[in-house]
Amino acid sequence: MAGELYLEDLKPGDRFRSGAAVVTAERIVSFAREFDPQVFHLDHEAAKTTVFGGLSASGWHTASLTMRLFVGEALRMAGGAVGLGVDKLRWHKPVRPGDVLSAEVLILESRASKSLAGKGVIRIQVTTVNQAGETVLSMEAAALVNRRPTVF
Repeated sequence: MAGELYLEDLKPGDRFRSGAAVVTAERIVSFAREFDPQVFHLDHEAAKTTVFGGLSASGWHTASLTMRLFVGEALRMAGGAVGLGVDKLRWHKPVRPGDVLSAEVLILESRASKSLAGKGVIRIQVTTVNQAGETVLSMEAAALVNRRPTVF
């Protein structure tokens, strides 16, 4: 679907795919310096001696990239989407420098809000994969979205 979406455009079973994002060593280290300063995210050589066996992105960096992919590209909601919560967040594989990530969003539920006129609630399943098609992150989330305005 082109353009921005409203609640009425989303049905359970609909799938939306993002474009791709290349993960660089520089961005891994930059994110880690600010938000997750652990050796396996900061230092190529020291990371080789850790459980990851080399430099890897913070899981929170992967989650942030996922957010950018699905909100900015895969599921562009009219007026934005207000996050209500995330469930079942899992990091399946480390993300490495040079990985190319993309996200898929599956609509699980789409319903009108019971308490807010003009709003709806969606539940989604998000899966982020690398260039080999391996799942690196998965989660379910709920969001408050706009309903299509009524025209008289």
